[in-house]
Amino acid sequence: MTPEITVATYNIQKGVGRDRRRDLGRTAAVIAEIGADILALQEVDTRFGTRKGLLDLDALQRDLDLVAVPLDQTGPAHGWHGNLLLVRKALVQQVRKLILPGFEPRGAMVTDLQINGQALRVVNTHFGLLPSSRKAQARAIVAALAQLPDRPLLMMGDLNEWARNAVMFRTLAAQVSILTPPPSFPARFPLLRYDRIFSCDQGRLLDLAPHDSALARSASDHLPMRARLQLLG
Repeated sequence: MTPEITVATYNIQKGVGRDRRRDLGRTAAVIAEIGADILALQEVDTRFGTRKGLLDLDALQRDLDLVAVPLDQTGPAHGWHGNLLLVRKALVQQVRKLILPGFEPRGAMVTDLQINGQALRVVNTHFGLLPSSRKAQARAIVAALAQLPDRPLLMMGDLNEWARNAVMFRTLAAQVSILTPPPSFPARFPLLRYDRIFSCDQGRLLDLAPHDSALARSASDHLPMRARLQLLG
């Protein structure tokens, strides 16, 4: 049987919790609770100025064996437009950085890796606040993926969209199967389905659900979304 991979996405809100305090130790503790082999993070950098990275990446590697995918960039930012991918026991083969269209600056990471001896492509992104931006961003990602060699695909991120019939989901369906997860936002009383995990038809997502703990409810306005990925074939 193909080994399962624990995957998750988490908008850490720059480490600022519901108490309006920035506590990166609390954020790291939630990451430890999640226990993911592949973890897509959003809002890992400050938004203005130098966009400084906020997490202690050395501690995450030392304590949790989670390694930040290298982005080949200069400056203090950890992520690409705030997006960062952490992996455990995976061989990173190539990382592509996409600039996404829209009213606000947004981006996506496309990472090719090997994990458990299996090839996988992971897209980590954070879509914009405007519906028109989200539609354009979905089209840009699908167009970029269509230019790449075929590979099992996993897409994760904060897509800022709750409507099940949104046009952007019909666009993304060209590459992935659209699943409707339980709500994950706001963390205290989740009502909206912003945080998403999608797989292509070469994979199966099992037990897709928010990681709901007292710590997760306090550490960010988003609950992490978690699943087990079973690659087929």
